Amino acid sequence: MASLNRVILIGNLTRDPELRYTPDGTPVASFTIAVNRAFTTRQGEREADFIPIVVWRKRAETCSEYLAKGSQVAVEGRLQIRNYEDKDGVKRRVAEVVAWSVQFLQRLKKQPLPEIPEEKGENQIDKIPLPEEKGESLET
Repeated sequence: MASLNRVILIGNLTRDPELRYTPDGTPVASFTIAVNRAFTTRQGEREADFIPIVVWRKRAETCSEYLAKGSQVAVEGRLQIRNYEDKDGVKRRVAEVVAWSVQFLQRLKKQPLPEIPEEKGENQIDKIPLPEEKGESLET
């Protein structure tokens, strides 16, 4: 029997990504995106769904470095439902998207621009003599 578990979402981060490392050193980042619904309420307001996203390994580090609250992303992955017990012993159930692709549609976190070394010497444009240097008049 065939099965399919694939989710594609476009939304905005509700907070900066949180980067952690597993005990064996594997990076994992989590963040939540707000995805607007296609319709409005009777009051004309647009509602949104807040969907938790989990990203692993190098992709997690990249998301943590370049994304910030408000960044727009396209996420592709699978829906995961998992159970866990919180610190008070209460059983919890959570649904989240485990992303295998995160495309940055709008990046808000500022990164310093790389330094571009100044060229030493003259540029080609500096080598072209002006008309007055040739003894020519600027007037026609």
